[in-house]
Amino acid sequence: MQLSILDQSMIPEGSTPTQALTNTLDLARAADALGYHRYWLAEHHATASFASPAPEIMIARLTAETTGLRIGSGGVLLPYYSPFKVAETFRVLQALAPGRIDLGIGRGAGASSRDARLLNPSLGDHSDQSFAEQVSAVRAFLGGPGERGGIMPTVDGVPQVWLLGASTSSAVLAGRLGLPYSFAHFGRPEVVTEAVRAYRASFDARSGGSPRVMVGIGVYCAPTRAEAEHVFASQRLFRQRMTQGDLRPVPAPETALAELHSRPAAATGGPEEWPRYAVGSPTDVAEQLTAMATAVGVDEFVVLSTIHGHSDRVRSYALLADALGLRPRTAPALQRA
Repeated sequence: MQLSILDQSMIPEGSTPTQALTNTLDLARAADALGYHRYWLAEHHATASFASPAPEIMIARLTAETTGLRIGSGGVLLPYYSPFKVAETFRVLQALAPGRIDLGIGRGAGASSRDARLLNPSLGDHSDQSFAEQVSAVRAFLGGPGERGGIMPTVDGVPQVWLLGASTSSAVLAGRLGLPYSFAHFGRPEVVTEAVRAYRASFDARSGGSPRVMVGIGVYCAPTRAEAEHVFASQRLFRQRMTQGDLRPVPAPETALAELHSRPAAATGGPEEWPRYAVGSPTDVAEQLTAMATAVGVDEFVVLSTIHGHSDRVRSYALLADALGLRPRTAPALQRA
């Protein structure tokens, strides 16, 4: 089981977008040293909560800051963009960091309806068929079977393409396209097992690949369960606010605990076979992730930790890496042009 990181470049209360992006750089360097497999950057637009609307820019920077991590998008929201331009961008990234680039493709909102129209004034068909055609066009432009000539730059190899989703329909689409699939368990925990089964059942082996499942899960790890619950309070309030359209920066735990105390208990969603978040000591979290991987059929976890304090967030990832036996990566000196 491999372990990776999804970073939304979240903005802590009392901080700035610039500091949030600086924190992303620092966390990526730490993840590289700790032995994580991938580091993905999310895409969000026009929100006070997240600082990175352009993951491709951060990917370019992070490949220069790290040596062993695969760096990628989690994901590029393809309905907003030209498949040709997405392919051009990721071919440039492939040229800069051969063999280290992932192109995660999604179609989640990532923006309000107004901002979506600003991103793409001609935004139209959201059907599975339209999205599948866009994904196929990107793959063709990137290279390999059916490559369309003329796209630059000419590079050896192609980025690894993943399909992102949080539904059985996205799982089936990934399977039919023969792509690896990343399921956002932190968004739809009630359907994770169903989605993974649907993906594996629909996988088209004629693609030449083999099914691969990544599950995105929230992890809040600290030396003790009490400490983990303390830092997790920020996410609890942040999620409650988000469901009400309130996308302020991520609150400090003390702010969150005080406000949660005065709020009515949050309504729970449907039954969850596996919790949306793994919260606890390193042993607690490792046991939960290992059990989930075995039962659901998870090849890799991509971990999201919305923790207000940057040092607490780095500590959470470090404790998780140690608990799951990641081998620290001895990074050679970076080659500078």
